[in-house]
Amino acid sequence: MTGLWIVLGVLVAGLVAGALLRARNGRIRAARRSTGQLPGPVAEALDPEASVTLVQISTTFCAPCRHARVVLSGLAEQTDGLRHVELDVTEQPEVAQALGVLRTPTTVAFTPAGAEILRIGGVPKAPEVLDALGAHLARSTR
Repeated sequence: MTGLWIVLGVLVAGLVAGALLRARNGRIRAARRSTGQLPGPVAEALDPEASVTLVQISTTFCAPCRHARVVLSGLAEQTDGLRHVELDVTEQPEVAQALGVLRTPTTVAFTPAGAEILRIGGVPKAPEVLDALGAHLARSTR
């Protein structure tokens, strides 16, 4: 009987953990406080011509990263003033560490000056990203 209670407890804990992770996926959070200078690859990726640059932090074997890339690149193609750049940090974990990224994909939105606007953990939802960036973008589409 004790074994049954252990199995049920583990099952419930797994379900709760799964529900929490699913609820956090794609959530948009406010910008973190600036911790100083941006890492070199991030600073090089910023486009001075774009109102907002979305920097997607990915790794080589990250399946959700591919889906995030499709969503964000499509959004950037359709929205004036928005640029999407993907950085693979598999070989350069110091970039993720400097930005405080703990999971992939994580997308960080930057102004041309390098100020962080917001960050998204997991696969983003295009309408929510546009709503969150509305004040920073000219909402015209191509």
